[in-house]
Amino acid sequence: MATAAFTLLEFLISLTTKPTKSLNVSIKPPPPDFDFRSEILQESRATISRTYPELLDLANDGTLLLIEKKSFGPVPSWRTEFVEPEAIWLVGTTHISSQSAAEVERVVRAVKPDNVVVELCRSRAGIMYISDEGEVGQQLRSSMFSLSGTGFFGAVGRSINLGGQTALALRLLLALFSSKISSDVNRPFGDEFRAARKVAEEIGAQIVLGDRPIEITLERSWNSLKWREKLGLVIAVVRGITSSSDISKSSFKASSTDDGTFQLYEQLSFSYPSLLQPLIHERDTYLAWSLKRSKAVNNSKRVVGVIGKGHMNGVIYALISDQGNLRFRDVAGRSSSGDGWV
Repeated sequence: MATAAFTLLEFLISLTTKPTKSLNVSIKPPPPDFDFRSEILQESRATISRTYPELLDLANDGTLLLIEKKSFGPVPSWRTEFVEPEAIWLVGTTHISSQSAAEVERVVRAVKPDNVVVELCRSRAGIMYISDEGEVGQQLRSSMFSLSGTGFFGAVGRSINLGGQTALALRLLLALFSSKISSDVNRPFGDEFRAARKVAEEIGAQIVLGDRPIEITLERSWNSLKWREKLGLVIAVVRGITSSSDISKSSFKASSTDDGTFQLYEQLSFSYPSLLQPLIHERDTYLAWSLKRSKAVNNSKRVVGVIGKGHMNGVIYALISDQGNLRFRDVAGRSSSGDGWV
């Protein structure tokens, strides 16, 4: 693993820096004083108490939020034929947690939605299909990329096409890093996504991949950094991969109360402020659009969203503050042709 990490480091250093591709519009993050708990939690709890009282415990601690259509912004004039979902149920999860998986299963079984939107893109959809049997390390080695689609080489080609060689190399580094963390805690990432897929298949709901392609996010994040920041970031990740110290059970237990992946992004953004926009704010808006404005959810009655707890505030803000002027290609920073974006 260490040899592979250093090889990727050398490759990244050798790459020529490309100019950052700007979005067509500016994505506005939530204002500092916005907190979904004070904005919609009380109304959400009251509605859940009346309609699905068996889920009230999840509503009480903010894990489950209900956003009804009346809270959405107006449907844009260019989508007059589009009918937004009647209700969006958001489940905040921790990506290494059997408890989150059980909570997702409870919500999907109770609500019986038309669609289940997960915080994954096509390139990471394989996470939903990792076997529950066997050693965690073996599972991760056999599915390090969590690639899906047209086979390994087809998926790698798609990654290069979307984000270039830089994004592909960064994906490899992150895969190695994730593999080490999962091996340390003896638990694979994405239990909640596997639970969502299984229950959705049982009740006949459609699984929707709601996150922006990781290659685009990595490309935009990489290009937002200065050269010294790029070098420092990659060295920090490599050190994390090659470190011999395991994550203690006590620290894992503490981090399980929140979305560890989001906490990592926040720490990165504190050290590298330019990462906050592409890693978090843009993805929050993309997830919100997948939940209420993608073709998959058109004219749906109920949609369940499965997202990391750290994304809840930004996604809810995007849902209720929408002015109807954004399209998927605005948020993606790429042309919509060929990938079904609208």
